[in-house]
Amino acid sequence: MTHVRPSIADKRRTFHKLHESGCFAIPNPWDVGSARYLQSLGFKALATTSSGFAWSHGHGDGAMSRDRVLDHLTDMVEATDLPINADFESGFAADAAGLAESVRLAAESGVAGLSIEDSTGNTSQPLYDVDTAVERIRAARKAIDKASGDTLLVGRAECFLVGRPDIEHTIHRLKAYANAGADCLYAPGIRTPEHITAVVASVAPKPVNLLMAWPGDLNLQQIAALGVRRVSVGGALARSAWGGFMRAAKLMVEQGKFDGFADGASGNELNQIFSAH
Repeated sequence: MTHVRPSIADKRRTFHKLHESGCFAIPNPWDVGSARYLQSLGFKALATTSSGFAWSHGHGDGAMSRDRVLDHLTDMVEATDLPINADFESGFAADAAGLAESVRLAAESGVAGLSIEDSTGNTSQPLYDVDTAVERIRAARKAIDKASGDTLLVGRAECFLVGRPDIEHTIHRLKAYANAGADCLYAPGIRTPEHITAVVASVAPKPVNLLMAWPGDLNLQQIAALGVRRVSVGGALARSAWGGFMRAAKLMVEQGKFDGFADGASGNELNQIFSAH
C-alpha cells in the first residue's frame, strides 16, 4: 500500500491542534536520520536545534549562515511526516525588515512553526531592548501572515540563558511578545515550578514551551500539571549522542581500548528503521 504523505498545510493544521490542549514532547533532532528515528518512536512533532545542527557541521552554535539553515529546514521538512518547528535563532537580521525577509524564507521552507529569539549575540548587551524586540516579533508576524498565515510563531525571551535571570522582566517580555502576535511563548532556562506556573499564567490562554535540556525532577505528567503545552530539549539529544561518541573515541586514543562501543546501537536495528524510507 502506497504511503500518502501529509501536505505542508496538513502538518501545520496538526501542529496548531497540538497546541490547543494537553501537553506534548517535541524533541530536537539535528539531521535527517535523527528526525526519522524520532518519528519512528511515535512523537507527534519535531523541532530543529541550532546547536545540534551547527555541531554536526563542525561549527559552534550560532555560526551557521541563513542559507545553510534554510537548506537544513527544507531537508527536515521533506524527511518526515511530522510538523517541524524551526529553531530560527534571532532571525539572521538585526533590523525588522531583514528579519521579515528571513521569516518569509523560513515559512516557504514548509516549517509548521518557527521561533524568534530576543538575544543579540553581543555580550555587552545580550538582549534587544523591549521595544526593538517587540518590533521584531511584529515584523515576523506580518511576514508569516503574508507568506502563509498558518506558520506558528514562537516568541522567545532569552533572559535566563544570557545571565539575566529576572522572572518579572522575563514575563514582561513574554506578555509583550504575545500581544505583538506570537502564538506560543518560550523562556528557555526557567526551571522551578514557581517560575513555570508564573509564566504560564502570565500569557494564558496562549501556550507555553518549556525547555528540559538537563536531568531534572519533573516528568512530562508533572510538567503538564503546571499548565505547559509543549516540552522541547534543545541540543540535549545531540549532546547525548556526542557524549557517547567522544567517550568511545577517547578510549581508543588514550587507552587503546574499544570498550566504548558496548552501548552503541545495533546496525541491524538502524538498517531496519531506515529501510522504510
